[in-house]
Amino acid sequence: MDVTAESLARAIGARVKQERNGRSWTLDQLAEFAGVSRRMLVNVEQGAVNPSIGTLLRLSDALGVGLPDLVEPPSPRTARHTRNGQGAVLWNGESGGRAVLVAGTEPPDVIELWDWTLAPHERHDSEAHTAGTRELLHVQEGALAVEAEGITYDLATGDALTFRGDVVHAYVNSTSATTRFSLTVFEPGVGSAHREESAHD
Repeated sequence: MDVTAESLARAIGARVKQERNGRSWTLDQLAEFAGVSRRMLVNVEQGAVNPSIGTLLRLSDALGVGLPDLVEPPSPRTARHTRNGQGAVLWNGESGGRAVLVAGTEPPDVIELWDWTLAPHERHDSEAHTAGTRELLHVQEGALAVEAEGITYDLATGDALTFRGDVVHAYVNSTSATTRFSLTVFEPGVGSAHREESAHD
């Protein structure tokens, strides 16, 4: 990991541990609630790994804090200003693509704003997010194919697409030019599944 990635991994690890301890949960409890291995959770809390977006989403939902809260320091302010270049880089593709979380709201209904770049012939496969998640994207540069529910949507510069994020999906750049798109993700009721389980214990 480079210095920036290490710093982000440490910040995420500290926040996950803080939230877990604040609930008096053991490592095993959070691992079970989030559906991740105990080893992965230990590595996350120690800042030893840069977890995948899917792992971060499972942890944020289990903790009921929302993905933006895991990657940003706590702030008492009602407004959060993210300066150009200061968003959290949560995915780096092997060919140079990247996904930057630039802004987000607080739970229970979390909205995330992402800035995505896919290098030529690069793709990102995403697991299904929590039930009810919806995604909206707008292609700003290049061409993009979105695969969801067995259908491929071919988008050109300026095109937009709204689709379900609670199914397995993928973003694909099959061209020889760079693709850039903005992505908004709506995740309703973050943490509600665990709260409902706790109410029935």
